[in-house]
Amino acid sequence: MTWTTAVTDTYGIPLPVVAGGLQWLADAQYVSAAAHAGAIGFITAASFGDDDDALRREIRLAREKCGDRPFGVNVSMLPKLVPGEKTEDIFRLIADEGVRFIETSGRNPEPYMDLLKSLGLSVLHKVPAVRYALKAQAVGVDMVSIVGAECGGHPGMDMIGSFVNAAMAGRDLKIPFLIGGGVGHGSQLVAALSMGASGVIMGTRLLVAEELSAHRDYKQALVEATERDTALTLSTLRNTVRTLANETTAEVNRIEQENPNVGIQDLMHLVSGKIGRAAYETGDVSKGLLSAGHALGLTDRIEPMADILARFETQAQEALHRLTAVTTSQEQAAQ
Repeated sequence: MTWTTAVTDTYGIPLPVVAGGLQWLADAQYVSAAAHAGAIGFITAASFGDDDDALRREIRLAREKCGDRPFGVNVSMLPKLVPGEKTEDIFRLIADEGVRFIETSGRNPEPYMDLLKSLGLSVLHKVPAVRYALKAQAVGVDMVSIVGAECGGHPGMDMIGSFVNAAMAGRDLKIPFLIGGGVGHGSQLVAALSMGASGVIMGTRLLVAEELSAHRDYKQALVEATERDTALTLSTLRNTVRTLANETTAEVNRIEQENPNVGIQDLMHLVSGKIGRAAYETGDVSKGLLSAGHALGLTDRIEPMADILARFETQAQEALHRLTAVTTSQEQAAQ
């Protein structure tokens, strides 16, 4: 089966699937695995902090591993501009390295759109609800991905589910869009396409890929987890995050309930990204905020990225056959 959507056309890929940026984990190996499996992946620039040279090396390694297959770079902007932020410099670095595709998130990219267009970058902007997608469309992004409340990471404050987001986006948007949040089964691709999406974006489902540079015990913990094993924290900071439920989420929730005015500095000893990074290195998932969404219900084994996406495509084809079985053309009905 050949898939033809704005996603496959824009990125030159056979499968309308984006492997989204994953903090600490979306590296050259990750995007190469996605590329060779027929999707497109995005290296997470924030994983390299202020080390521009390290980011350049990773991009060059990705180009070597991907060959002529596409990949991009994710640039996650903080919700508010802070002194010393190097977002513009990162965009220039990405373009200078010959990368054509970027994934942005975190805040409105409007201040950078003139620069991004002048650099020849195609912009996929990630948002948690359709109202933000409409704003992104208005400022000139090329495509949006809308991740619903089921997603791992930041589902926003509105907590709108993916199914509703998809229907609203199909009704209201004029630019191509992807749907994410809880996506991990091929039938969801067919559902998203039927509502007007050009593809889907996945994160949690791909955390159990063999190529992911995380400890096997971490991946096995995700395989054993279910869709009920996530927790929401940091809502008091208006920065809600969905992660794997563990000792840290229980403690953070306790603090937030007891002190609704708690500040980020009061929680940093629990939620620092360095703690989460250690879990990926050691396999101990008891501590840290480890982004994971409801697609945990669909992570049933550790396997190569190519096998995950091949199974995903087979499931999509099966879903299309089911649709054919329950629909009847006017000509058939008249017989």
